[in-house]
Amino acid sequence: MPTPYRGLILDFGGVLTTRMRANGEAFERSEGLTPGAYFAALGEHPDGVATYAALEVGKATQEDWNRVIGRILGIDPTDLMRRALANLHPEPRIVAAANRARAAGIKVAMLSNSFGIEPYNPYEDKGLWTDCFDAVILSELEGVRKPSPRIYQRTLEALELTGPECVFVDDRAENLPPAEALGIRTVHHTTDPTGTAAILDSLLPDPAPA
Repeated sequence: MPTPYRGLILDFGGVLTTRMRANGEAFERSEGLTPGAYFAALGEHPDGVATYAALEVGKATQEDWNRVIGRILGIDPTDLMRRALANLHPEPRIVAAANRARAAGIKVAMLSNSFGIEPYNPYEDKGLWTDCFDAVILSELEGVRKPSPRIYQRTLEALELTGPECVFVDDRAENLPPAEALGIRTVHHTTDPTGTAAILDSLLPDPAPA
C-alpha cells in the first residue's frame, strides 16, 4: 500500500485550474486571432519567450508582458493578462482533493511559475490564493522558476517538510525530475482530473479509529 504523505505541492495553471491549452484557444477566438498565434507568441517569438521568462522570475512586470505580447499579436495590450486568462477556471476535482488533504492534516502548497500578481492577480481572481494553502511559492517572488531545483527546495522549506514526505503534481513532465531528485514523489497530471484526484486520495493517511 502506498505510504501516506505529509505535504502536497500543486502547480497552478493546468492542475489547480482547467487546461492551459483550452484557455489559450478560447483567448485566440475571443480576440479574433489566427489559431496558434497566441502559443507562437509565447513559445516561439524571441521577444515573447524572453519577456515571459523574465516575468516568471520578477525581472519584467506584468505590464511589460502585456505590451510585448500585445505588440506581437497586434492587439490592445490593456489588461491583457486578465483577458488572456479569462477562460481559465479552478478545476473542481483537484481543488476538492486538496481540500480533503488539508482536512486530513496534510500541508498543501501551491507552486507556480508566475503570471505576475500586479496589476492583475490571477490566483486571487480564480479563488486560489493564500488562504487556500499552507504555503504559496511564486517564481517571481523567489527569483527562480521551475524546473530549477532551488524552487522545489524552497517549497519544502516553506512547508517544513522533507522531500520524501511530499507529493508534487504538475502538468509539465519536464518539471518532475528535479522534484524527484529531492525525494519528492511526483504525479504527472495529463487530462484526467478524476484520476489525479484518486491518486492523491489513495495516499491520504487512514482515519484515526473512533
